[in-house]
Amino acid sequence: MVVPELRPWRAARPRVERIANAVRPRLERAGAAARPRVARLTRSLALHLPRPRAVQTWQYTAGAATAGLVLAAGVVTAAGPWDANGQRTAERDRAAALERTGGADHGRSDTTAGLPRPAPSAEPVLVGLDGTTSAVDTKKAAPDGKALSDVLKPLLGASALGGTHAAAVVDVASGKRLYGTDAGKALTPASTTKIATAVAALSALGPDHRFTTRAALEPDTGELVLVGGGDPTLTARGKAAGGWADLRELAVNTAEALHKRGIRKVTLSYDTTLYSGPALHPIGVNDNLAPVSALIADEGRTDGSSSGPAPRVSDPAKDAAGKFAGFLKDVGITTTSPGPSKASTRAQTLATVSSPPLSDVVERMLTNSDNDIAEALARQTALTSGEPGSFDGGAKAISARLTKLGLPMSGASFHDGSGLDRDDRLTADLLTALLVTAGDPGRPGLRPVLTGLPVAGFTGTLADRYTDSAAGVVRAKTGTLTGVNTLAGTVVDADGRLLAFAFMASGTTDPVEAESALDKTATALAACGCR
Repeated sequence: MVVPELRPWRAARPRVERIANAVRPRLERAGAAARPRVARLTRSLALHLPRPRAVQTWQYTAGAATAGLVLAAGVVTAAGPWDANGQRTAERDRAAALERTGGADHGRSDTTAGLPRPAPSAEPVLVGLDGTTSAVDTKKAAPDGKALSDVLKPLLGASALGGTHAAAVVDVASGKRLYGTDAGKALTPASTTKIATAVAALSALGPDHRFTTRAALEPDTGELVLVGGGDPTLTARGKAAGGWADLRELAVNTAEALHKRGIRKVTLSYDTTLYSGPALHPIGVNDNLAPVSALIADEGRTDGSSSGPAPRVSDPAKDAAGKFAGFLKDVGITTTSPGPSKASTRAQTLATVSSPPLSDVVERMLTNSDNDIAEALARQTALTSGEPGSFDGGAKAISARLTKLGLPMSGASFHDGSGLDRDDRLTADLLTALLVTAGDPGRPGLRPVLTGLPVAGFTGTLADRYTDSAAGVVRAKTGTLTGVNTLAGTVVDADGRLLAFAFMASGTTDPVEAESALDKTATALAACGCR
């Protein structure tokens, strides 16, 4: 009997074959590495087992199966880590990354019509089984305990990194600095600023905090007010959004409450008074960021994208309220054209929708370098800290939170939460200190700062980088502005140490060459068992 090939398998087979071809050399090397241990185990067992007088077929079979299981266990251990479903975490993320354009920012665009998804919370990525075609071999430590400075200094001196650079490398476990060059010099950090924003927001609000959007009915006037709660992940694209708060769901639940009251027509208003100050970032109208509003759906994007630069609406709150009115109409509630207002303290809440926990929001921000989320988190940090929900209030609150954590703030200057402002200044010392603090076992609430970092060759703004070198080994936040390139994150070196690093360059002229130089430096750090 011939069994026909299943249609899903026919569709998936090319991708599976690509993944299998990529994994096969790694498994072969892992198997080769496991053979000596298997041989030693076999010899050890032979010394303690009595010699049988007659070996039956089933005994040969059992023995072969046992040896096979031992070898397989060695390969499985070497090829990990594995998730709860038995799939290697890194390979799963890479397979997903190959099928989509990452959330790349800084001039890259994801225009695929789709919906925002939570950033993957990958398990810590340890030393990978890397390819043999790397420009830098990540499997070999520097010979004879080579000094780390001897490895990094020539790479950081590359002409592609411009005339000014700073760097720091710190052992996360001990907090000891292993390398530094102008580590205390304050330079423009670009999007690595988001690491500071993430630490400040998680410290101020807690990882379980959620942002709530609500519909409230004024008892005297019958006015229905859509009240913005500052949720930057609110979507109008339906439940397929993957757990983010859904504006359509809010409309359905609001309509149900209105129907129970016998109301079929309302005056619709919207309230954005949670935030204050200018809505437009100092860079002006820009595809990297919508005007900042306490009420916004899908980041005001007009092209169906979920990350990266995109055209934006000029008035996000009016746009969101208009979509809310359309959803109400779909379920039998007629509204007036929505206009701005402010809900009174007597307004009765009819329905609410809330974002996922802040831990998820922070991961999405870091993985995709999401500027809209970053500016919202800066304002939320400000409000929790008693500051106004504005650009200035957010900058002041971030600085105060980091100072309270005892971080090295000398030279640091914040003007926004995203790093789009060229007047922002951070040091390599501060960036590595932020990462070390996020890894502190005594501060588990800050862990999303590390789990949200893009994984080299797999996710977010690093999905298309490190494809032939330290893929899966480097986790880092990218930063790019004209003439500025930065990279800050973590790596496990050849000795198994978790290291935090920050590389900053100013005066670059070719962003692609600068990125490549930074990637080579991080790859060399991963390969180094340096002292």
